[in-house]
Amino acid sequence: MKNQIASIGIVWLERRVYRTLLVAAGGLVGSVARYWLAGWTQQWTGSAFPVGTLVVNLLGSFIVGLVMTFSLERGLISPEVRFLLGTGFCGGFTTMSTFSYETMALVQYGGDTTGAVANIAITLVGCLAAVWLGNLTGRIV
Repeated sequence: MKNQIASIGIVWLERRVYRTLLVAAGGLVGSVARYWLAGWTQQWTGSAFPVGTLVVNLLGSFIVGLVMTFSLERGLISPEVRFLLGTGFCGGFTTMSTFSYETMALVQYGGDTTGAVANIAITLVGCLAAVWLGNLTGRIV
């Protein structure tokens, strides 16, 4: 009985460690992808508005909607891939903390209350729409 309980505990621990490593690997790639995509987008647009962060959050929202639908509704990807892409990659890729800071900075340092409110509205509506589109795409594909 003790050996059986110990075996269950080891299997549980191995699965948790494996999934933790998947989340870490996905987060590493997602963070680097955010850095490059947001920076490139911001430089390309030359805008004071945080377009890079907006693009990253919209794309990340779409990806998480797609991943969750493929995994939970359609069974097309395993829980491990869901952890890698949903929790790991999208967790490292999307940027709520950066979004919050940049929105505050628009007001605090630029006096741009209209831009801050627009950033909140566009991000909220856009990310919800992107999750919905990812979900819809996951059902169609």
